Amino acid sequence: MSANKKCVVVLSGGPDSAIVAYWAKNQGYQVYPLTFKYGQIAAKETLAAQKIAENLSTNTKIIDLSALKDIFNQTTALVNRNIPLTSEFTPTIIVPFRNAIFLSVAVAYATTVEADNIFYGAHGSDEPFFPDSRREFYEAFEKAARLGTEQNINIHAPYSDKKKFELFKIGATLNVPLEITWSCYLDGEKHCGLCESCVNRKKAFYESNIADPTEYEN
Repeated sequence: MSANKKCVVVLSGGPDSAIVAYWAKNQGYQVYPLTFKYGQIAAKETLAAQKIAENLSTNTKIIDLSALKDIFNQTTALVNRNIPLTSEFTPTIIVPFRNAIFLSVAVAYATTVEADNIFYGAHGSDEPFFPDSRREFYEAFEKAARLGTEQNINIHAPYSDKKKFELFKIGATLNVPLEITWSCYLDGEKHCGLCESCVNRKKAFYESNIADPTEYEN
């Protein structure tokens, strides 16, 4: 890691990226959050990201890439209500190459604010299912970022070796306000409690032995 103490954090509004943002601030970084609209149904993610940033005494820069919905519409339930959501992992909840798209913008932002480090919330529970959450992916992407900028950009998922419940335990020690994060793939008043992301959220709270403050429909 560079001695530069600025970092860009891809902040989705979910618990994983919120924990990474709090970790970065705890490590002494000046955090520059970056949040994306990509046509997702779960518009509340953006609102949650704004609240998390405010709690970190900063603001998140919101990048509107909503036109990507036209690309993702045929493949993922996260942007298309006509594709059924499932409670277990299925390929229809993958947003193709999403992290690569986000990290590309993060690299550009990092060069603008003169930050050497980019962090995102991929973790060990994601790796079997999401190719762009794996260490070999972000290490390769880091090489591309350095070639493309001629700068010493570091891209890292600090908890890539941790399971989601372990990440939640760390979040508790960092006093992350998990109650304001948003995991659900839908945009209801409450978390639906049934989609794969809600199921994983419930499971992580249970396995970490942390009281779940989330309101669920089911």
